[in-house]
Amino acid sequence: MRGFRFVTMAALVALTVPAIAQQAAPASDRLALSERGYLTRPGLDVIVFDDIYPDGHQTGVTVIQHGRRVAANGDIRLEAEPGQWSPMPKGGERTVDRATGTITQALSFPDPEKNGKGFNPIFYPDLSLSYKVRVVPEPGGGFRVSVDMDRPVPAAWIGRVGFNLELFPEHLFGRSWLMGDKGGTFPRQPGGPVAATTGPKVPVPRNAQPNGPVQDPNGQVLGVPLGTGRSLVVAPESEQQRMTITSETGTIALIDGRSAHNNGWFIARETVKAGATANAVSWVVRPSTVPNWTYAPVVQVSQVGYAAAQPKRAVIELDATAGAAAGAATLYRLTAAGREVVRTGPTADWGKFLRYRYRTFDFSDVTAPGMYVLAYGGSETNPFRIGNDVFARGVWQPTLDTFLPVQMCHMLVREKYRVWHGLDHQDDALMARTGLNHFDGYAQGAETLTRFKPGEVVPGLNAGGWHDAGDFDLRVESQIGTVWVLAKMVEELGLDYDATRIDAAAKSVELRDPDGRNDAIQQIEHGLASVLGGYRALGRLYRGIIEPDLRTYAMLGDAVNLSDNVFRKPRPGLGVDANGTPVEFDDRWVFTEDNPDRELYTAAGLAAASRVLKRDNPALSAEALAAARAITAKALPRATSVPNKVFALAELIQATGGRDYLPALAELTDAIVAKPGESAWMLASIRRDLPAAMRSRVDAAVVAYQRSVQESAKTDSPYGIPYVPKIWGAGWDIQERGVQQWFFKKGWPQATDDASWLNALNFVLGAHPGENRASFVSGVGAESALVAYGFNRADWSYIPGGVISGTNLVRPDLPELKKWPYFWQQGEYVMGGGAENFMFLALAADRRFSGARK
Repeated sequence: MRGFRFVTMAALVALTVPAIAQQAAPASDRLALSERGYLTRPGLDVIVFDDIYPDGHQTGVTVIQHGRRVAANGDIRLEAEPGQWSPMPKGGERTVDRATGTITQALSFPDPEKNGKGFNPIFYPDLSLSYKVRVVPEPGGGFRVSVDMDRPVPAAWIGRVGFNLELFPEHLFGRSWLMGDKGGTFPRQPGGPVAATTGPKVPVPRNAQPNGPVQDPNGQVLGVPLGTGRSLVVAPESEQQRMTITSETGTIALIDGRSAHNNGWFIARETVKAGATANAVSWVVRPSTVPNWTYAPVVQVSQVGYAAAQPKRAVIELDATAGAAAGAATLYRLTAAGREVVRTGPTADWGKFLRYRYRTFDFSDVTAPGMYVLAYGGSETNPFRIGNDVFARGVWQPTLDTFLPVQMCHMLVREKYRVWHGLDHQDDALMARTGLNHFDGYAQGAETLTRFKPGEVVPGLNAGGWHDAGDFDLRVESQIGTVWVLAKMVEELGLDYDATRIDAAAKSVELRDPDGRNDAIQQIEHGLASVLGGYRALGRLYRGIIEPDLRTYAMLGDAVNLSDNVFRKPRPGLGVDANGTPVEFDDRWVFTEDNPDRELYTAAGLAAASRVLKRDNPALSAEALAAARAITAKALPRATSVPNKVFALAELIQATGGRDYLPALAELTDAIVAKPGESAWMLASIRRDLPAAMRSRVDAAVVAYQRSVQESAKTDSPYGIPYVPKIWGAGWDIQERGVQQWFFKKGWPQATDDASWLNALNFVLGAHPGENRASFVSGVGAESALVAYGFNRADWSYIPGGVISGTNLVRPDLPELKKWPYFWQQGEYVMGGGAENFMFLALAADRRFSGARK
């Protein structure tokens, strides 16, 4: 490697920290302020509070070394090892001095918008702090980070308030660290010794307690630091990774943050001294860089491959400094004799996107079946296949024959010798306490809206549903969303596939053991067992079913360990005994809500399910349709969401032959044509049933909309789809949009381009930004997401057919997909969207190119 020098460990230990730091970069190679507002030089970027997601380790002082984010969340914390529900500061004014490159961020504790409020409430201690974090370039290529406190830290909090810089673990496992004449290696797993903290306690949410958060009387038990000293050298053996952190104000502790939280990082921490204000903490950080480093080309293709008749375009990601001049790509066919050159040709310059420059290589005219590799600039793809049957096996099937069965709640799930999870949650569910803001987005109002009182058992909820999906809760929209997509695959694409034995009466599932019934139909029945089971018991839809306290909610592993499967007796007060003493229990809570828009969304799924169940389960079909009708009749007059109104009405028209619902749908014409991308696709299957005047207006709106889609696909990104990166969920959005485009293609084939949904499929399968080119679909493709945020994430494992959230944006411009099981914003599986939408697209491609028919 260019610029690499071999140095023995003994020599490294003997070196002083300043000597190592000076080797990192010449004095002239100073960080400068970029156009995007962060500090940069070749091989190094320092982002200062551009991002806003501390819970996901995305904020504060962030270091990107040789294109990889290696450190983040550099900021004041109230705990040595903070977790997802730990107090985080509120951001204030951010100032940039362009003359000096100094970036300053004002922050404070508490954050009044999150303190016991919001979707994920955080509970703050009785402490008020205001401060500023300042970052300025240093000679020699490093930077100085300083903390100025507005006033001294209260005496009770000395030793608890400190500056943390989190170091990403996966890049460091097995690497070494130095602190003076002591050193060690970064461990693969956390270990002892441990010790309890002293001083003020930080509240933690524990909703089993009637009064909200509690303070652990024993304090937080933390790992004893791996080492302490004035200077820390990270990965001294690696020119690519070495980073030196030197404190000018105190002692740095190197902490394994996984001692308190499985998803923690390694942490460099210095506590604020008593009485300190200006420069309360001051560090000089010097990451090493390889001279003249540039980002290596990444060649991005579908990890599965392409149908012979499918458009084929590789995307090549290059360093931003790469010129516009054409570079050549070479396509090889793999033969028994080795590689055979099929074509060497120029690539087309697409331009800049995010922090990279992109080129494309079109090889659509290559149609000969076989295995191929594409190379550019010393980089090459994994082997991929060309053939019209490329989607016929091992692409959409793992989602149906593995992922969905494994996610089934209230079931024992086996795969030969393996038990994926035991029979779980047979004690579902207790009615949630009123006036409760749960820590994971559920809120129960002043009334239960049912005949059940808080703490009473609601019968009929211990069957059906899918765990959603890195968690174990059941949200009604994810349950019915899964039902709807499955029903559409049966109805539109003729899905009939049997690889799983599902015995609803015995509550057992056996993978790779067909039972003679369509797996998709059985999965639809399983989803309705939960949704309609709640509707029967409650007389309305549930909002969701979720664990009562944080420790149970955050449990990893087999779902059977979440509960004892024993119903609790009705208990006044919910969570306390007759003496008012808090009582631990594991029964999940069921929440209700008055939400007519969500009710219409659910009604649409019920109507779709009713159609595909007519032959196999006429009784359940009739019940689903009756519920859809009743829910729509009550919700439609009060709903405000046009898409949800259109969704319910369109599915009911298709289910009933629907003259009764056409007038209400026609009244929405103005709203539909004003924003056709939101709801016009829902009309594809009933387009011919629409009144002529309405159909004409919708047709015109769709034609205009599809022109804008095609234009956006050319200009928004090099991937041939409208794509706006964000902190998380962009991959889910792309799959959902792909499904919608398929319906636009069905209803308006002349206006809609096949590429608009096929490119969404390619994106999921590997043609996406960033150095990680893996398929988002676990176990599908030559390279795929084999470390994912599922219930087995603590084992660094995956569930075949699960689809992760995918590449996310580290603001302002870094696309990132790390091999790390605890990034929900990158690696989480999801129900009611991701996996099922991917499956729809892959099955649609199978039907489109393999010649398979209903």
